Amino acid sequence: MDDAALVCPEGATHALVLTLDVITPIVDDAYTFGSIAAANALSDVYAMGGEPQVALSFVGLPDILGTDVLEAVMRGAAEKCHEAGCAIVGGHTLRDTEPKCGLAVIGTVERERAWTQRRGCAGQVLVLSKAIGTGTVAQALRAGAADAAAVVAATQSMQMLNRNACAAGRRHGVTAATDVTGFGLLGHTHHLAAASGVAVRLRTADVPLLPGALETATAGFLPGGSKRNQRYVAAHLRGADRVDPVILSLLSDAQTSGGLLLVLSDSAAQALVVELGASAAIVGELVAGDAGTIELV
Repeated sequence: MDDAALVCPEGATHALVLTLDVITPIVDDAYTFGSIAAANALSDVYAMGGEPQVALSFVGLPDILGTDVLEAVMRGAAEKCHEAGCAIVGGHTLRDTEPKCGLAVIGTVERERAWTQRRGCAGQVLVLSKAIGTGTVAQALRAGAADAAAVVAATQSMQMLNRNACAAGRRHGVTAATDVTGFGLLGHTHHLAAASGVAVRLRTADVPLLPGALETATAGFLPGGSKRNQRYVAAHLRGADRVDPVILSLLSDAQTSGGLLLVLSDSAAQALVVELGASAAIVGELVAGDAGTIELV
């Protein structure tokens, strides 16, 4: 279950990376929503080790919202794509009962350097490039109970492209990757481990959390998607009974525009974390064992 499709024309040195992603609003501001939607869609190309090239936009809005809202959403998406060096060259808008925004993105990657979820090996380690917790903070925001500083931190994280994490990962020899989005950290870790035929030992205390995420999760602000994630991955976990239930819920927290989960050698991982900065951390290692199982330590 890779993050995007790879199309490899015969004889070409580069492959096309194709993806499509659409989200509903995470924040109230239209411009910020468009920016987050674009970053979220572009992330799938970065998760394959690629560079976005062109995109088609998709926006759905109810009649109650005016063209000024549409303009702001599109401006947010277009400026985020410009930051990524990716042009929006067309798209589609329609009336919808719920606001939606997303992109179909075409990127490129060197055929021999493409990342997939199948290229992890026992003995390698996992680096997470962004802190988690956007789902619980967004749920608290919807309920009017989110701390302002937590909302700012989550919004900044969701707007941050995974471009630098991708480029740094290529420099440090990443062999496999995925991005952490709707299935949460545990769900995406399980998918990567299953595809690579290995197990994972996840160091729960080392997983970085966004400011305020622990507090909102403790208060019970857990999206329905996060709860489904926890049920989905439960059969593949070992040691879950030793983990604080709040931490377990955050490890399953459904992310929007989350970070990259990068697989590389232990010797290169620390330098990668230093380059990525404070939000990144080594969170576990790939080990021999039942494919897709996750031991929580």
